[in-house]
Amino acid sequence: MALTVLRKLYLAAALVTAGLIVAEVSSIWQWTLNNFQNSIPNTLVSTTDEHSQPSSETEEDKLLKALIEWPEPLEPLTFSSSTSPQNSDFRILHRKPSYSVGETLEVSVTARDHQRKPKTYGGDFFQAKLHSPLLKAGVTGSVRDHRNGTYTVSFQLLWPGKVEISIRLIHSSEAIHILKRLRDSRPDKIFFLGHFEKNGTMETTECNTDILSKPVCDFRDPRTGEKWVCERPKQLPCSALVYQSTGGIRNVTTLQDDAFFHKNVTKQLIPGPISALQVLQREHTLDEKKLPACTPGLEITHPSGYYYNDTWASLSCSNKKYRTQQEASSCLRGKNVYMFGDSTLRQWWDYLVDFIPSLQKIDLHVEYHAGPLLATDARNGLLVQWRSHGEPLRMAKIMAADLHYMANDIAGLGGGPDMVIAINLWAHFTSFPVEVYIRRLRNIRRAVTDLLERSPKTTVVLKTANTGHNYGSNWLSLQLDLIMQKMFSGLRVGIVDAWEMTSCHYLEESLHPQRRIVQNEIDMFLSFICPS
Repeated sequence: MALTVLRKLYLAAALVTAGLIVAEVSSIWQWTLNNFQNSIPNTLVSTTDEHSQPSSETEEDKLLKALIEWPEPLEPLTFSSSTSPQNSDFRILHRKPSYSVGETLEVSVTARDHQRKPKTYGGDFFQAKLHSPLLKAGVTGSVRDHRNGTYTVSFQLLWPGKVEISIRLIHSSEAIHILKRLRDSRPDKIFFLGHFEKNGTMETTECNTDILSKPVCDFRDPRTGEKWVCERPKQLPCSALVYQSTGGIRNVTTLQDDAFFHKNVTKQLIPGPISALQVLQREHTLDEKKLPACTPGLEITHPSGYYYNDTWASLSCSNKKYRTQQEASSCLRGKNVYMFGDSTLRQWWDYLVDFIPSLQKIDLHVEYHAGPLLATDARNGLLVQWRSHGEPLRMAKIMAADLHYMANDIAGLGGGPDMVIAINLWAHFTSFPVEVYIRRLRNIRRAVTDLLERSPKTTVVLKTANTGHNYGSNWLSLQLDLIMQKMFSGLRVGIVDAWEMTSCHYLEESLHPQRRIVQNEIDMFLSFICPS
């Protein structure tokens, strides 16, 4: 296959498949939080009915879009004037011979283009982490965009020993401009198929959140108002829809676009000081504050935690370690655990079933990638179920009736002190305009709010987006992660910050992180269930 074709396939996948990065806090992350966090209420309520399809933007929509605004390039998009990771560099500000735990280390990044000229505007997307490979320790950095081609990265020094700085350019501001344009203007770049069958006749048509200029079958959900349509079959009625599946990916980029996403300029390290820094143990620790128990409703700090000896230590609450199956099963004894989300949340179900031998799978004869998946432990009175969220869902051919909207499933649960609900949503929405995602989250938030009102002792835990998609763009996922965390802020919901937990680990980033990372995520999850 020609190189240009491979590049097109890579970018197409980047535009339609979820992406994830180190919460490195993006080059604009800190700026957006500082400017908009106080302008959005803790619990945002739409000015329209939660279950309706608003014909125009609500005040909440506008505020959320303001939260994720990103600086635009000031010059015409040319590859030579875009940011070059090889020509950019960073330096340590106010460098000292040694540092102590508890101090903050600041680094200045200078972005330059492929002609070695300093950039005069911001918007580049950097990933930053401070790590100690021998100690299996790591923490993400906060990146502040000065919008003049320079950036300041701040790291908290949280453990003693030698530490190294890693700063990567994930996307140039010019590449992000292309990602945003195609995300907003081409929601059809990924498409789905509806398989209609009746009396031996079969037809397959295209499906999506919307299809313009063609007659369609409207499968709008009556309760939530969520829209899903398929092109109307030529012979069969709309009621003959039996299966759904992923259709494919449309190439929506040009040869000029492809250059901005070449592997030589994407996810590349920025050159900087080579020698490691020495961090000393702090002499006085009497001023250290004791962290509260991990109870739902706590605000996430930034950074939300760090790794040391390959174990996650939360900076928001006192999380626990569950190293034996007896400890985990004791925490979950008598619980009904319902998980609703994508395959990264299904990893939690897989881990628990593997980690707790007394959990026995119940074969429901369904497609594994869609669920529902069920496991029970009769001796400990434990039930754990995972189910995928509804359309859009990229997976193999499955029964259309098996796809449930998460809000409806949550609305159908009574709740109570013995019920735990874990939710996540983002990976399958990165190719769509953010309005689609906001509408879906609004319905889910309403269902969670109603549940907690009628059953306040129910435990609800939200898993955020994680970094490291094999084909996609971390920036697309970051946008949704910011929206998700803001829309659920102020609710009595526990937050497992998978974004940071996957961003600063020593293992290579992957859409489906390896077992060690999942174990740390589960430890945080169980800490919210059993805080004392």
